[in-house]
Amino acid sequence: MPAAPHDALAPLDDTAPATLAARVTEAVRDAIVDGRLVAGERYSVALLAGQFGVSRTPVREALLVLERQGMVRFERNRGVRVLETSLHDLEEVFGLRLLLEVPATERACELLDAPALDALGRELAAMRAAAGAGDEAAFMAHDRAFHAALLLAAGNRRLAEIVAQLRDAVRFRGASTVGRSRDLGAILAEHDAIMAALRARDGAAAAAAMRAHLLSTGRLLLAQEGGAGHDLAWAALVRLPGEAGAASPGADPGGAER
Repeated sequence: MPAAPHDALAPLDDTAPATLAARVTEAVRDAIVDGRLVAGERYSVALLAGQFGVSRTPVREALLVLERQGMVRFERNRGVRVLETSLHDLEEVFGLRLLLEVPATERACELLDAPALDALGRELAAMRAAAGAGDEAAFMAHDRAFHAALLLAAGNRRLAEIVAQLRDAVRFRGASTVGRSRDLGAILAEHDAIMAALRARDGAAAAAAMRAHLLSTGRLLLAQEGGAGHDLAWAALVRLPGEAGAASPGADPGGAER
């Protein structure tokens, strides 16, 4: 029998400017990420429509979008199941983020204008303030905004959207290194290194700092989520500017970045 949401889902205001299906998509995604819709449980379209106070059509459209993003799966005549995220999923996410964000950071360094650099600086300052206040939720919101602004500065909107979906997959698992493998200050320091290279207009250093940040985060998450023996194999394929070639299989491309 399909489950009921862990906590009630708020009805949506159908006078909002965005399309109804898009707002339902965002609402369902948020409910999955914060645990109101539980991983592994099955829900009916009718139940979700009733919770949101909308018809079944926008709910079905939203779930089809989330199915393409790997967050849910339709089961014939049984509703939709919220998918669980595995260690292999984490490996895939950080492999893709390395392949996408490292070269994008170098590209953004070439294209950043003064207003875009100032916007990144404001996000970093907000991260610093949140770290000082111990506000993890605010810190991570500005962390996401920092990465999104950097990727948009690289001139590729689709890339920014893809990375946002990859980050959602990790949020959906509830996996975080904060308070377990490292504190907010350590994460802030990694972003400080990225920002310093961007301000110096040093694309190679910015790309290296981004790779160090993603390797650190990915490896810590895999280790703490029970991934003994797992590593980011795709990291060996991520070359930095000036490197003669990709690292050989099994080599540690992070070196002293561990």
